[in-house]
Amino acid sequence: MSNQNYLAAEASLYLGTNWQSAAAQGPRSFRTAARALRFAIEEAAPVSLRGAQLHVGSRIFGRDEMLSLYRSRHYPLARKNTVPATR
Repeated sequence: MSNQNYLAAEASLYLGTNWQSAAAQGPRSFRTAARALRFAIEEAAPVSLRGAQLHVGSRIFGRDEMLSLYRSRHYPLARKNTVPATR
């Protein structure tokens, strides 16, 4: 599946300062991975991306992969602002 197809698929988003806290809080469901990415990167607290995972079908994207998808030219939604560089 291409990145463009991933962005259109349903997704579950886990956010937390680490994976344990993200898993304990449980996932948020989104109609598309693009909407999940927009929420994670534009709305959620930046610290919550440390343990973030985006589940799309059988594929799991970590923080760096999520940022890469968001920055991709295939990202279908308007971006709210510039994304800070990864640390």
